[in-house]
Amino acid sequence: MSGRVVFPNKLLPYLLLAPQLAITAVFFYWPASQALKQSMQREDPFGLQTTFVGLANFRRVLADPNYLNSVKVTAVFSLSTAFLALALALPLAVMAEKVVRGKGIYRTLLIWPYAVAPAIAGMLWLFLFNPAMGTFSYLLRANGVAWDPLLKDGQAMGLVVAAAAWKQISYNFLFFVAGLQAIPRSLIEAAAIDGASGPKRFWTIVFPLLAPTTFFLLVVNTVYAFFDTFGVIHAVTQGGPGKATETLVYKVYNDGFVNLQLGSSAAQSVILMGVVILLTAIQFRYVERKVHYG
Repeated sequence: MSGRVVFPNKLLPYLLLAPQLAITAVFFYWPASQALKQSMQREDPFGLQTTFVGLANFRRVLADPNYLNSVKVTAVFSLSTAFLALALALPLAVMAEKVVRGKGIYRTLLIWPYAVAPAIAGMLWLFLFNPAMGTFSYLLRANGVAWDPLLKDGQAMGLVVAAAAWKQISYNFLFFVAGLQAIPRSLIEAAAIDGASGPKRFWTIVFPLLAPTTFFLLVVNTVYAFFDTFGVIHAVTQGGPGKATETLVYKVYNDGFVNLQLGSSAAQSVILMGVVILLTAIQFRYVERKVHYG
């Protein structure tokens, strides 16, 4: 029996695809084409006059020390966020599998943070660690820590990394739980019969079998830290202090919407679009074919 679907009307498939194609064209292809067009133009702040400059905007952006600083900040922020979110989600997923009573409640409580908007997550962490009235700020100062993320670069970066990673732990937790459930119990039981301890069973059997899922989550978390953490940074530090937390996405916002450098901002967005395409290609080429969910 053939599983191929045959439509009685040849026009029907195109009608079914039309809404999604229209949304993609309006909200992706058209803005992308406009950004590509503006990236090759020099426009006055009021948008009244434009001059074609070719690749001059790209050359100026790539030679700008502030942009190169944003590249460094983005790399540190993205890798730190991805590593922290994965490192915390994996043990939580392993412990969730060992819970006998209240497993559903335990999982539900761990999933809830994913429903929080990035800006709200940022405000929550800023409230807790606010140097003037934050609860944890008081505890840190009481223990001799000069806590002030609004003035100190390292503390500001640590705060936004913690807020962004906390938001993503729930997503990683779900995939790790699914990966753990897909591992045949017979392998773990056989290792236990052979006398392997719990940690040894985890590092020699469980963790290697979770490697495809881990690699998939590493790519997804990196993309998340690159593009979906604007709300966290805007709520907590606004790119400061002294551009210490100004990522590439936040620099696009600063240059385009605050400083009205439209050509430079468009060039930066085109570069970011290229990064997205590259990460997506890596995901499909090296990850999607190796990740199995059952």
